[in-house]
Amino acid sequence: MTGLLTTSVGSLPKPDYLTKARAAFAAGKLDRAELDKLTLKATEEYIRMQERLGVDILVHGEMERGDMVAYFGELLSESMKLGGLVRSYGNRYYHKPVITGELHWQGPMTVDMWRFAQGLTDRPVKGMLTGPYTIVEWSFDEHYPTRADAVRAMAAVVRREAEELVKAGAKYVQVDEPAASTRPEEMDLVIEALDIVTKDLGAKTITHICYGDFASVIDHIARLPVDQLDLEMANSDYALLDVIRRQDHFDKELAMGVVDSHSHAIEPLEEVKAGIKKGLELLPPERLYIDPDCGLKTRTPEEAEAKLRVLTQAALEVKQELGIN
Repeated sequence: MTGLLTTSVGSLPKPDYLTKARAAFAAGKLDRAELDKLTLKATEEYIRMQERLGVDILVHGEMERGDMVAYFGELLSESMKLGGLVRSYGNRYYHKPVITGELHWQGPMTVDMWRFAQGLTDRPVKGMLTGPYTIVEWSFDEHYPTRADAVRAMAAVVRREAEELVKAGAKYVQVDEPAASTRPEEMDLVIEALDIVTKDLGAKTITHICYGDFASVIDHIARLPVDQLDLEMANSDYALLDVIRRQDHFDKELAMGVVDSHSHAIEPLEEVKAGIKKGLELLPPERLYIDPDCGLKTRTPEEAEAKLRVLTQAALEVKQELGIN
């Protein structure tokens, strides 16, 4: 692959037919087999859409997941249970998991869906995991004496799942840690837990962090034990590039958000190209990846496709203008 590769952060919006099917399943009006069939249908549609747009590194879209934490909490049923509804953002709610016992890996949670998606395409599909710190931060803990104990135990579980993805053939494993910057005093714990997950994994490792006070914890973010940081940029008018520029030594790849995932507006092509060029002032093209600010699940399918279309077209035109291979 060449420089200035395009990708997506992870989640994509569920088609209307799948949203209705999930509601019917929750109400006991649809069986699991039919829901699974529609989930695979939506996944294939999104793989084909990304291929059509020319995205380089694909995501499966997380059609099988509701909330990024509750999904794993439900599958770790021997040591977690789903609690009551809490608000996550806007008018969206999720069942906050509760850690009730000793955490342990019970079997593959993401491998079958990754294998299905990867089997549809010759382009690489990222393995997608929620990070141990975020899972614990967004859950209640009724078992471990300290948060650190819970995070370390969860890290061992996520590590085991990451190993299974690599065994299945995943070349990219992304560990999302959106809660990482919410408690600056715990960034050392975030680093420790992520190291458990990623050390000597045998795949390119990525972490996505979104919408935090990055400036106050940039030293820690720069030390996160991954090959690539995936960070929002468009939403903050690329101010984070200046924060990174002030680092004495920044040796990671950067996946740079160039379209705002929480805006309905579709960014003009020239605006996205200008953002990419700002990134190229900081990093060479082989270390700069282009994607949305965050997962696109809150957008409509039409908006998500339009945002991916403009970012892929912008990356292509910048490469052509600057002679980037």
